[in-house]
Amino acid sequence: MQIEFKLFATLMGYLPDGAVKNAITLDVAENTTPYQLIDTYCVPRSEVHLVLINGVYVDEAGRDRPLKSHDTLAIWPPVAGG
Repeated sequence: MQIEFKLFATLMGYLPDGAVKNAITLDVAENTTPYQLIDTYCVPRSEVHLVLINGVYVDEAGRDRPLKSHDTLAIWPPVAGG
């Protein structure tokens, strides 16, 4: 199945080759979870803060639930400001 994988800010460097700006369309196995993608692309879980699927916030427990075909997974690191 295909999903869109988006990483923002300091996480963009973890995107695989072929990404355009901060996103790439990936072919993934059925039942792939957000955490599996995070681990596959070596994104440190400690740097994963905000996770959205199709624009809807996903808490830590929900990150082990399978994605569906054509979902968009978007991930941001913790934000610092001042």
